[in-house]
Amino acid sequence: MTRLAHVLAPVALIAVLLAAWEIACRAWQVPVYFLAPPSAIAISLAADAPSLLLAAGYTLAEALAALVVASLLAQALALTVALSPLLERAVKPLTVILQVTPVIAIAPLVNIWAGTDHPGRAVISLATLVAFFPIYSGAVTGLKAVDPDLMRLFDLYGATPVQRLVRLRLPSAVPFVLEGHKVAAGLAIVGAVVAEFVAGSGKVQGLAWRILEAGNRLQTAKMFAALVVLGVLGAALHALLEAAERAGLKWWRGG
Repeated sequence: MTRLAHVLAPVALIAVLLAAWEIACRAWQVPVYFLAPPSAIAISLAADAPSLLLAAGYTLAEALAALVVASLLAQALALTVALSPLLERAVKPLTVILQVTPVIAIAPLVNIWAGTDHPGRAVISLATLVAFFPIYSGAVTGLKAVDPDLMRLFDLYGATPVQRLVRLRLPSAVPFVLEGHKVAAGLAIVGAVVAEFVAGSGKVQGLAWRILEAGNRLQTAKMFAALVVLGVLGAALHALLEAAERAGLKWWRGG
């Protein structure tokens, strides 16, 4: 019963909020162009499902490409700085600057550098920048989160720095790296959508373009429909990464 209640609780809350939204729109006769009721959004979702799914696939492909690139770059850099504390101190200010700089602020520059004829490059580049730091931070933290007793044991046996890295520090970093990827996956979608907004080109056929196109026509139902698809896309990717994290941790604990 408790498990069933845990499943039904969020569903019930969403149903109540949607019902209140629908009733408020009808009772106050809110114009559809100002705020579409859930019923209009559902109709728009059904009518535009093929184009929305195509746009979602485009955005997802960009986000996944950025996640792969960010993962490779972040883990390579984390492994490099793990072998050199001096290099870590040199790199840290740059990584912090990348983290705190709003992606919307550098998006126009990246769009220019990537070339206005190739907006997809800018989208993937910006999404990579956004997804980079969580993976890098998680990897560095994990490489440092080593049991002191095990470290002393490796010292006792005269282990080399490479042996410590491969046999001790890398296994200890697994949970942190998995968590970093889970956070980075959502941020990659955010970065891709922001970059699509900045690109503002029909060549970028992602969900952001659908939102912009509908907004210019005051079609709020279509805007909300695209937002619903975007939310479902993010939730699905997060659930997939959570499942991968559980599987990875199960293997890690078994190893």
